[in-house]
This record gives sequence, C-alpha cells and structure tokens, in this order.
Amino acid sequence: MRKVSQISGILRLGFSQRRPSCGYNLFIRSYCGSDPSKPSGPLAHYSKLVQQGRLRHDPYQEKVAVALENLLGRLEQFEKDMEEYHVKLAEWEKRREEERRRLLVEEAEKKQEDGMWASVNKQGKMLLGRWVLGRRQMNVEPGVGKWVSYLNRERRLDSLVGSRPSPPSAPKGLYIYGNVGTGKTMVMDMFYGATDGIIKHRQRFHFHKAMLKINEQMHKFWEENKAEKTLQTSISSWILNLPVDTKVKEWLAAEERYKQEIQMKHILPAVADKFLVNQQASEKGASLLCFDEIQTVDVFAIVALSGIMSRLLTTGTVLVATSNRAPRDLNQDGMQKEIFDKFITKLEKHCEIIPIGSEVDYRRLAAEKSVEKVHYFWPSGGTALQEFEKMWTQITDQSGGKITSAIIPVMFGRVMKVPESCNGVGRFTFEYLCGRPVGAADYIAVAENYHTVFISDIPVMSMKIRDKARRFITLVDELYNHHCRLVCSAEASIDELFQGTEEGTLFDLESFQFETETEDSRLRRDVLAEGSVSAAGAPSSIVSMLSGEEEIFAFARAASRLMEMQTPMYIEGVRLSHAYFQHQKPQ
Repeated sequence: MRKVSQISGILRLGFSQRRPSCGYNLFIRSYCGSDPSKPSGPLAHYSKLVQQGRLRHDPYQEKVAVALENLLGRLEQFEKDMEEYHVKLAEWEKRREEERRRLLVEEAEKKQEDGMWASVNKQGKMLLGRWVLGRRQMNVEPGVGKWVSYLNRERRLDSLVGSRPSPPSAPKGLYIYGNVGTGKTMVMDMFYGATDGIIKHRQRFHFHKAMLKINEQMHKFWEENKAEKTLQTSISSWILNLPVDTKVKEWLAAEERYKQEIQMKHILPAVADKFLVNQQASEKGASLLCFDEIQTVDVFAIVALSGIMSRLLTTGTVLVATSNRAPRDLNQDGMQKEIFDKFITKLEKHCEIIPIGSEVDYRRLAAEKSVEKVHYFWPSGGTALQEFEKMWTQITDQSGGKITSAIIPVMFGRVMKVPESCNGVGRFTFEYLCGRPVGAADYIAVAENYHTVFISDIPVMSMKIRDKARRFITLVDELYNHHCRLVCSAEASIDELFQGTEEGTLFDLESFQFETETEDSRLRRDVLAEGSVSAAGAPSSIVSMLSGEEEIFAFARAASRLMEMQTPMYIEGVRLSHAYFQHQKPQ
C-alpha cells in the first residue's frame, strides 16, 4: 500500500480559504481565473498563467488559445448582427401568424358558403359549449387531404410573407479534440469566461447534462402538446372569439390541432429552438454553446444530438466543443450512419477542427508530483480501510452535524436516498451507486448536494462488469465537473482499477442517464423513429454497439481525473468552486 500521510494535513487543504496556485496544466477551471469583473481573452489569460508559473507552456494549448482569441474578437460584431436579426425574425413570425389565421378564416368561410356544413339552429344541440364538453369526433378532412391543405397554406404564406429570415453568417466555432488530460476543457473554459458580457445567450454543458436537458425539454414539449389534452384547452382564444358559427369553429380548432401534430413529428428542431435561449428574456442576441466531451454512447444520443446540433448550427449558434475523438471517428460502430454523416458534414462546415496533439497527461503529471495522496485508499481492508474510516470520522466531526440518512431531489420528479449524510458530506458503497439502475441524473444530484463524497468497496473493473464500470465513469465525470472532493476505498490502485480487456456485453438503449417517467420512453421512441430506428428492435439490429474501445477511452479519462482529484491543488479548489459553499456566501 502506498504511504498514507496525516489526515490533518488534507483537512487543512480541503477547507483552506486561500486561493490555490495552479502549478501544472490541469483542467484548471474557475478557481484559477482572473478578476471575474474584467474577463481577459483566452490567450491573454493563458499567457499570464504561463508567465506566473501556474501553467507549463504547451504549444498545442497555445494554438487553441490563439484560435479562441480570434473567435472572441469576431463574436462582438456577430452579437450586434444577431440582435438585428432577432428583431426581423420576431416581426416575420408575428406577421406570418396573423396571415395564417386570416387564411384559415377565409377557408372556413368559403366552405360555409359552399354549403359544406348545414346551418346550425341557434338554439339547437350543436352549441360550442356542448361540443367542448362532449369531446365527440369531428367531421374533418381525411389525413391526406389535411396534409395537402396544410402544405398549400404554408406555400401561400411563403408567397405572402416571404420565407423565414436567414441569420447572419456566424463565425466558425471550434471543435477541439485530443487525448485525456491535455487541457481541452481548460482552454474552452477560459474562452467561455471571456464571453461574459459579450454573448447574451450562452451555455456550457457536459455531455451528460446536455442529454438530460434534451430529454427534459422533450418531456416538456410532449406535455404541452400531447393529443390527450382536453378539447377545451386545445381551442385557442382567437377561435372562440370569432363571430362565426359552431361548425366553423370546430373546423378551425381541428386545423390548429393538426398543426400541433405536425410539430410533434418534428420534435428535435422544436427542442433545439428552446435549448439555449431564455424564453423569459426580453433581449435576444447571439447564442454560444460550449459542449464538453462530445461522444456517441447509443442510438438515441446519435439521433438526438444530430438533429438538435444541426438545427442550432443552421440557426446561427456558435459551437465550441471538446472531445477525445476527431469528428469522423466519433461513430466508429456506424450507428445511424446516414444521419450522423450529415451532422458531421454540417459540423465541419461550421467549426474549425483543431487537435491538441500533446501526449502529456497533465493531470497525471501533477498527481505524480504531489507528495500527499491521502484520499484514495487501497487495497481493500487492513490499514487502508482503517484510514478511510478515520477520515470519514474526522471530516464529519469537523462538519459539526449529525450523521443521518437523507433524501435528495433528482431530475424528472424523482428522489434518491443517501444512506449517510452530514452537512454536505455523503457516504455510499460502490454497489449502491453503480450496481443499481441509476445514472447521470442521480449523480448530478449527488454532486450538487455534496461537496465531499465517500465511496467504499470499489472493485477492479473489466468488461465483465462494464455496466457498473460505465456508471462509475459517469459518476466520476459528474463529481469532477461539479468540483467535488472524492474519498475512495478501492481494491486496487488507480492505474490497476480499470482492466478493460476481458469480453463482456453491453447494450442499454435507455442508457444510464435517462431513467425518467414512462412517457419519456415514448419520447425516445419518437426520436428514434426520426432516425428510422425501432426502439424495440434496436438490440437485434445492431450487432456491435460498443466493441470495448469506447470504454477504454472512458477508462483513461476517469483514471486521469481520479489522479487530479487527489492533488492538493484540486482539493483546495473545492471550497472556492463547489455550489455548496457558493450558496453559503453572504448576499
């Protein structure tokens, strides 16, 4: 067993108030930033950290920083152009909706004049109120006829109002790829920080959080537009207030519902349109998406990401993304190849592809230079387990609270029980977190609620238990992304924890990050249908979902992050970066 240093030292490090020094090229995030009130450009920020000795100069990182600096300069004018575009778009949408309603009323009146509907006795049984409450089947055009009418109406609107305004030409974004620990996220986050005050609508997502948001938005869209809504709520107020008879209103309401059905068949563009922009914001401008760790884990991810990202790029969103793979290497198993190839072609058109070619894993380098490695205890049992238990006792005693079980909220209305909880410190076993059907939503909830997480009984992982291994990798990703402190009791060292060579099987279309309500599985089937994939038939139609290479990539990333999470530099940043402590700051 490696040397276990005194626990008091790490306790002082973990809750120190002083700002940490960034000694090596780690994925250094907000706790190594400059004055947040005056964000500098990514190149200036990077050069300053190198001059101060906080980073070791890396020509590949510098090249990316230069490209991001150039992009930042182009974004200021693009923001002004997008503000003007959104004004034109709002005017066009308003006029088009007004014309659409006028055309609908003209069509309805013509049908009435042609005697399509019998006149209705004003005091008869066909009053609108009775129609609403009765929810009877309406006499409407067959499906094909409605589709033809809908298309003809859309063409007339194009001739009357004109086509949708085109967004201004967006500056090319960046797609940054390279090995684990080479600084991709670091330079992207420097750029993201520098855009504060320049871009109104900007978001930074890790892959897991982005997929959860997509699923959440799909669920919300379904709830707002599902066919089972009562007829009373489906009739727009503008129809109810028209001075026409009941039959005309019935036909107009049916046409409105048909438009909603068409929208439901194109759910991904609708979700994309609400993915970044705050709908409550009165000001509209450019949109920026910083996307960390783009990957393809299943068919749903490929279809959903392809549809949503293509829409965002087409409508003027600037994308800055990181990945371990070049774009053309993301989908090596060939899942939904036609859909994915179209997306990659669009990605290459809208983004400059830049590799970080360094072979140095700076996380591992910093960990090797750290003298104190005191919160990853191995092997299981003996002195290591005693020290693990001793650290749990000292940290919980220091927190000043009582150890109890707790219930924390999870996305989609679910909850998760925490076996042992004490003022921002939580304790779990490996089996509890990774041996059950939980996923990224649960791990995000843990990471948001606990600044320090203890995990015991971590086994050596191979392809034989790749489902548990992938859950553990997702867990490490989220704890790292939220800058949590992780204390582990494991069977082997970090380098030996992921064997990743033995045969195994994995196909879980629902994946680990999408444990939601029953309706959401229907949403996923709808999205898969856009890619001509049957959710029920997917396992038999895909011979090799994951060959093991994806897991090996993920294992390397997790090991690299576990290395960094041991370093005093990382631990010092917990108090400065974790949301638990941010919420405790005086307002």
